[in-house]
Amino acid sequence: MISSGTHSSTLVIMSIAIATFASYTALDLAARIRASIGWIRQVWLGTAAVAMGGGIWAMHFVAMLAFSMPGMEVGYDLGLTLLSLLIAICVTGIAFAVMARSHGSGGRLLAAGLFMGLGVIGMHYMGMAAMQMTAAISYDRLWFSASVLIAIGAATSALWLASRNSGQAEKVVAALVMGGAISGMHFAGIKAATFTGLGVRMEGGPESVGQTALAVGVFAASFLVLLFSLVAAMFDRRFAVLAEREAVALRASEERFRSLYRGTPLPLHSLDQEGRIEQVSNTWLELMGYQRDEVVGRPLINFLIEESARQFRTIDWPALVTQDALEPREYRVVTKDGAFLDVVSAARIERDEHGTFMYLVGGLTDVTERKRAEEALRQAQKIETIGQLTGGVAHDFNNLLAVIMGNLDILRRRLPDDPKLMRLVESALEGVHRGASLTQRLLAFARRQDLRPEAVDVPDLVRGMTDMLQRSLGPQVRVETRFPRNLPPVHADVNQLEMALLNLAVNARDAMPGGGKLDVSAAAESLGQPNIAGLPSGPYVRVTLADSGEGMDAATLARATEPFFTTKGIGKGTGLGLSMVHGLAAQSGGRLMIRSHVGHGTTIDLYLPATVKAAAAQRRTVGDVSVEAGEALDILVVDDDPLVLANTAAMLEDMGHSVRLARSGEDALDQLARDSNVDLVVTDQLMPGMTGSQLARQIRLGAADTPVLIVSGFAELEATEGGRFPLLPKPFDREALARALKDLHRPANVVPLHRRKRQGKAFGLEA
Repeated sequence: MISSGTHSSTLVIMSIAIATFASYTALDLAARIRASIGWIRQVWLGTAAVAMGGGIWAMHFVAMLAFSMPGMEVGYDLGLTLLSLLIAICVTGIAFAVMARSHGSGGRLLAAGLFMGLGVIGMHYMGMAAMQMTAAISYDRLWFSASVLIAIGAATSALWLASRNSGQAEKVVAALVMGGAISGMHFAGIKAATFTGLGVRMEGGPESVGQTALAVGVFAASFLVLLFSLVAAMFDRRFAVLAEREAVALRASEERFRSLYRGTPLPLHSLDQEGRIEQVSNTWLELMGYQRDEVVGRPLINFLIEESARQFRTIDWPALVTQDALEPREYRVVTKDGAFLDVVSAARIERDEHGTFMYLVGGLTDVTERKRAEEALRQAQKIETIGQLTGGVAHDFNNLLAVIMGNLDILRRRLPDDPKLMRLVESALEGVHRGASLTQRLLAFARRQDLRPEAVDVPDLVRGMTDMLQRSLGPQVRVETRFPRNLPPVHADVNQLEMALLNLAVNARDAMPGGGKLDVSAAAESLGQPNIAGLPSGPYVRVTLADSGEGMDAATLARATEPFFTTKGIGKGTGLGLSMVHGLAAQSGGRLMIRSHVGHGTTIDLYLPATVKAAAAQRRTVGDVSVEAGEALDILVVDDDPLVLANTAAMLEDMGHSVRLARSGEDALDQLARDSNVDLVVTDQLMPGMTGSQLARQIRLGAADTPVLIVSGFAELEATEGGRFPLLPKPFDREALARALKDLHRPANVVPLHRRKRQGKAFGLEA
């Protein structure tokens, strides 16, 4: 007998419901696959495979249980039934996995749909083969083909829908369509089957209660599994939304932090665990001269010099990793343009709650200018210390030279007319004069020489020195001068300026051993603030000497004005020439500036303050004045050095004057208080207890018309005192002392007798 069997409408509806619910659940779970990563993605992939594959199998099994044939009992082979379930889940999982990796590829979609459709057909007909009954099954080719096409079409549609981000309404409609398609595939396969009895009479009757109960159980189990899957997906979606919100907030916070970090006015950087740069601030980039993409990902040590990189790698980094913090350390970095900067850097490691390294944050503080200022201060302090020492030595040396010069001068006048002896004395005096010149240089460096500034016409001064310059420089050096018209005079000591220019010219000659050219020029400049010379605002004259010599390297140029520094051979230079000019410029209110390059000569600019006086004062040398003997004077000589005191007294007595001696200012005041019959006072300036200027003020209080001559190798008199008391610089000879006395003393016949009485009364005594 041939029969196609009948179906329970209730179970058919239940099977279609399972197919629809399974389709909806699979579509919902597919969205979780796309939204997940890592092992969570694999979990949702397996859940979707179980939901879709298990749902299709459950629909098939319930529908099979809904099928019955009158008079024929149907059983199922457990092994084949479970195998069909496994096939449904596996082919569905593989198809979903292919689609998850295909990113919407059409070719992969068709291949996965074909694979899944054929797998579902295999599951269906394996389930049919699992039926145990007294009948043979044959299939109609047309309906069989229809079932295959429906299965492939339903599988492809399911995968296509799973690859899209569908809304809730779209999922419901798609689930209804897919549920109907899956059910249609099953019932088309059933329609293709024809059951032929094997000689056993079939008895009709209703379906067994056991099949119905089994179908209801499968239906309930399937719905529970699918429902739990949906609930899990709902919670996961909720957690994903919360996580996404947190991630958005975190990204926004990170972006704000990044913007704040980059925009901070401090040069900050953050490093990873390998010491590579992760973030830098804009100020860091401006300091180093790089673009952001040029530094991110590179090790920090790439921007340090070798010594600093070694210190950071071998010492500071291990200490930082151990202590999580590093006190400020000094490094030297190299900018993009090759400049070297001294920086101070501190750093700190940030860790999470588990102690895991997150990042290192640090910063760079540019201390290049500070270190330069500190070095300049150290140099200035060193120079000041040397200046103080030099000034003291020069003062004491001047005293010795004064004694030697005075005694030699007296000796020269009293020697018999013996040419040999006179040559010896003259040679000794020449040595004294050279020593005096050396002390003048020392005092110029120490800025303590006695300057008598006046209005000096620079072009006239240089033209007057032409012959001397040419003799000093020799025939191989050509001197050229260039001066503009109406150049204002400078306010300087004419003798010291002449000596300074001569020193500079001789230095230029020594830098041109094969000969060359020396350009001497001057220009008026009005300096504002700030200016290249670092001088106060005002009018200046820049005197420039430029040679075509060998030039100086950077190291030599940096030390050029240091005292006793010289590149000349032993015995060929004292190293005080430039330092003397430097001291003269500073003491005159100007500045010395040197520019030089090896092989390109040296240019020296001497800035001196301009003056409004129209003409320079007429200079006077020793030979210009003839010293007459004059009348004898009563002179009080004050000096704390016995040798200098005796020498000065000897020269005065040799000139025919009456001399009284005092070893201090207090001693001089005591003598004047006891006997005020003094025509003038000659006093040293630097004395313990009371200086010469202080003594002069005290004398002026008691006797305003008593002349006072101050003798000193220093220029420590205040500007106001310099105009009130004449100054005789040390060392001096008999002729210089006589000239100073001639300019000071009044003839005795014009001094009233009662002046001496008033002086005695003024110092506390009656005449």
